[in-house]
Amino acid sequence: MTASDFPSVRFHAREVDGTGQVGRLARVPVVLASVAKILITVEFARQAVAGLVDPAERVVARREDRLGGSGLADFADDAELSLRDCARLAMTISDNTAADLLLDRVGEEPVRLLARELGLDGVRFRGGPRALLREVLERSRALGVAPAQVVEHDPERVTSAAPADVTRLLQLVWTDAAAPPGACAFVRSLMGAQLARTRIASGFGTGVRVSVKSGTLPGLRAEAGVVEYPDGGRYAVAVFAVGADAAGEGGRGALEADMALGRVAREAVDRLRSGSAGGEGGERG
Repeated sequence: MTASDFPSVRFHAREVDGTGQVGRLARVPVVLASVAKILITVEFARQAVAGLVDPAERVVARREDRLGGSGLADFADDAELSLRDCARLAMTISDNTAADLLLDRVGEEPVRLLARELGLDGVRFRGGPRALLREVLERSRALGVAPAQVVEHDPERVTSAAPADVTRLLQLVWTDAAAPPGACAFVRSLMGAQLARTRIASGFGTGVRVSVKSGTLPGLRAEAGVVEYPDGGRYAVAVFAVGADAAGEGGRGALEADMALGRVAREAVDRLRSGSAGGEGGERG
């Protein structure tokens, strides 16, 4: 399967250490869902290195804090943990509760300023998982359907970005340009530890290091990360599928939809490695 066989997908890939790029609809904003946790974690790491927050500071996840998803959402009792562990849970298992606790501490405005400072003009940060859930619930009530049936999401109303901005953020993290080196290394380590490996990573063989952060909503399936080859080649990739493809419909189950993202990512990276991609702005479609 190639990108042309996956009509709802929009993607962007770029050389981390060069100018080669390839993409489709790569400058069109798309809802980030949990991919936005990369931004939150970068800002946390920056503040930690600057001494503005203590990574060991304790926070308590109470019943009223819990959102759906993995991790703290399944706990029966209040849980106390460090901000550093909130970041780890948010990035490795996409814990929504932990991400919001982290965002409460670092603040929404600093995350917005981070995107602006890094020149990520296509990023619109409008809150974390709780803000996204609130918007989905409001839309479900307005449409008179269950939240799981809300499959169209407005990038103007929730945190969103162009895929090309996501890969630029990753390029900056992998070159220690998004934050001090220690902060960038922290983010890279967490992305390398994400447990879900059925999306971008599925497109690459053993010996290729893939560090990623996924995002999922009804009608949205996404992942962004960096692919590193043994020969030193490094490539930032962001892949987003919307609609029936994202939902695993059209004869495609959820696992197959995940693996299709991996094939799109592999095709994009292969084009970069072969030299058939364009330079700045190398987008098609």
